[in-house]
Amino acid sequence: MLDRRQGDRPRRLAVDHWLPESDPSEILPPEESHSMSSSNITANWSYPTSVKLGRGRIKELADACKSLGMKKPLLVTDRGLASMAITKNALDILEDAGLGRAIFADVDPNPNEKNLEAGVEAFKDGGHDGVVAFGGGSGLDLGKCVAFMAGQTRPVWDFEDIGDWWTRASLEGIAPIVAVPTTAGTGSEVGRASVITNSETHVKKIIFHPKFLPGVVISDPELTVGMPKIITAGTGMDAFAHCLEAYSSPFYHPMSAGIALEGMRLVKEFLPRAYREGTDLEARANMMAAAAMGAVAFQKGLGAIHALSHPIGAVYNTHHGMTNAVVMPAVLRFNRAVIEEKIGRAAAYLGISGGFDGFYDYVLKLRSDLGVPDTLTAMGIAPDRIDELSAMAIEDPSAGGNPVAMTLENTKALFRDCF
Repeated sequence: MLDRRQGDRPRRLAVDHWLPESDPSEILPPEESHSMSSSNITANWSYPTSVKLGRGRIKELADACKSLGMKKPLLVTDRGLASMAITKNALDILEDAGLGRAIFADVDPNPNEKNLEAGVEAFKDGGHDGVVAFGGGSGLDLGKCVAFMAGQTRPVWDFEDIGDWWTRASLEGIAPIVAVPTTAGTGSEVGRASVITNSETHVKKIIFHPKFLPGVVISDPELTVGMPKIITAGTGMDAFAHCLEAYSSPFYHPMSAGIALEGMRLVKEFLPRAYREGTDLEARANMMAAAAMGAVAFQKGLGAIHALSHPIGAVYNTHHGMTNAVVMPAVLRFNRAVIEEKIGRAAAYLGISGGFDGFYDYVLKLRSDLGVPDTLTAMGIAPDRIDELSAMAIEDPSAGGNPVAMTLENTKALFRDCF
């Protein structure tokens, strides 16, 4: 694992170094290797964990659970998904395979320690031996944390992503995890961390441990077809923000930088298609790939986009990806002097002319096409808590990965620029 600090600047990590177990030419079967333009995208990846991507692969859910030794899994999802057909189908698959039909859905959009305590209680009371983390970022993050905390006696805050705090964990009793994303944004399905909000302080905390990484991921684009346009836009922009910030981070990790660059290309090509036509399965599958790539890449670091959006989301309960999209232009302007040349190289790879300015204009147009609010004011937030939000932002672990060092004063100015 990478050293999780560069000097005195903390940064958020979510996955280990990865190396493919096979030659890249073997990622796709021969009959599939030249058919990526079709809607039947299918792949088996072994980095950073076992990822099963393709239409209809939710049918493999029970086999995935059994491969990890589960006999009685608990499906953890959010309230909105609990009654949806895709969730009922997942539960049917588990039940038909003799794995029971248990669900926990008391999960807030920004999950907190109270949700976590209730989830762990449901896990223990039900005698469960594994978790199916099902949903968007909230369901995935809480599901992973339930599996982890089921084996701990310390409070969850003792495992915040600080120094080597993760070594405090007891490995005994950490339950296996199968992750099933139903959006294409957070990439939490391939992450070694969960974001949990402290309900008393309204601060988002990153809880880290290598065992958070699910043993199997099932990425079925058919599960994302029903996403409303606003969620498609918000989660897609979250994936783009992960890739953009990872690529822009000053830390040295060329593998992550390359993944981030290709992730941005996939978003550029396929997010507008997924937004315009929700049943475009080729676009949906590629966006699921881009989301996972963003989460793999940001072990290189995140930055001010996330440092700002985390406190905004914690205080105002805004959608994380949409908040990222709103503050993105201001952060690009904030970092321009340091990242201009690097963004120029990215623009060339993405087929965007005009260097940094061309890239910046592209971001503005993409936001407009996706219905992203222009400012935090347009998002319904008043500029009356900038001092508080700024203090929270500079303490956020993401701040340490920003190309320009974030201070209280320049962060206040950056927040003002977002209104």
